[in-house]
Amino acid sequence: MVNERMYGLGAEPSAIRELFAYGMVRKAEIGAENVFDFSIGNPSVPAPDAVKQAVLELMDEEPSALHGYTPAAGDPRVRQAVADHIRRRYDVPAQPEQVYLTAGAAAGLAISISAVTEPGDEVIIIAPFFPEYKVWIGTAGCTCVEVPAHVPDFQLDIDALAQAIGPKTAAIILNSPNNPVGAVYSRENLEAFAALLARKEEELGRKLYVISDEPYREITYGAEVPYVPCVWPRTIVCYSYSKSLSLPGERIGYLYVSDLMDDAREVSTAVAGAGRALGFICAPVLFQRVIARCIDEPSDVAAYAANRELLTTGLGELGYEFVEPQGAFYLWVRALEDDAQAFSDRAKAHELLLVPSDSFGVGGWVRVSYCVSREVIERSMPAFKALKESYEG
Repeated sequence: MVNERMYGLGAEPSAIRELFAYGMVRKAEIGAENVFDFSIGNPSVPAPDAVKQAVLELMDEEPSALHGYTPAAGDPRVRQAVADHIRRRYDVPAQPEQVYLTAGAAAGLAISISAVTEPGDEVIIIAPFFPEYKVWIGTAGCTCVEVPAHVPDFQLDIDALAQAIGPKTAAIILNSPNNPVGAVYSRENLEAFAALLARKEEELGRKLYVISDEPYREITYGAEVPYVPCVWPRTIVCYSYSKSLSLPGERIGYLYVSDLMDDAREVSTAVAGAGRALGFICAPVLFQRVIARCIDEPSDVAAYAANRELLTTGLGELGYEFVEPQGAFYLWVRALEDDAQAFSDRAKAHELLLVPSDSFGVGGWVRVSYCVSREVIERSMPAFKALKESYEG
């Protein structure tokens, strides 16, 4: 007999990946140039030349060392490089013992949730949210509590959070820059949030952890992205190089247990145990070594900024309503009917692949991923126009 929960997850896959798979089939059927695939966050910007050079140089090293196991938490030299980077950039006294290398931010999030919760605890997420949060929270035996963001700016709603944080709350997941909206939490907003957590810790007599999901930290358009551990010390940062270095398929990132928290060593030990329990040990070794060499390599945001301008201008001229993104590479567009799934299905008739908002925890919107080539956006405008006209006829 199979596990019923796991069977359910397998039978009902991610809406994002399901639409992406549909797009691959359509491209094979009618040609990639005729499909406008805005489904998944696959960066179109190539990895920096420094990444290619690092790979080529590393391939000349002794194979058994290059491709062999590292300690569970990662190569000590790479953990040191990450800690040094955090110290330089954020003026935080990061130590390598607090760094755990992971297979992307996904593994970091799953580990972090399991490390700071017990079955029966509650974990708060901010809606709209990345859908897989609910999967990882459920796998840890915890209850997911959804708190809507403040509308229309999609900042943290401090009053709503105050109502949601209770005796069973163990952690709150933040994601800034945000997927799917592109909002960036301001310093003022985060400071108000931290003040709330301090009051709640005293009131409830328990520690409240923040898990900061930061794969889009480098993809911004002028907005400041405060470093969360500097605002709330009891923070675990989950970082990925999938977006910053355009390496989503290589599955490499890290989690950092802030040295500023008073129980940092205890949490790091729990992280090591959670990594062991979940099987997330020894992240891909070749790319551990690559990121150590490329850790200060800047991200190429110019192409995303140009796409953002092109898409928002085009959709604005057509009369679509959307949230102006401050970061990441997604546009949150109001569906032309209340049923986001029906709108997404209707868009398919025009070969537009838009992710419905239902799986993000809200209705009535779609996510448009603009980390595509400029040509895809340009060619898609007649399709967006025809889609809108189909509601006006």
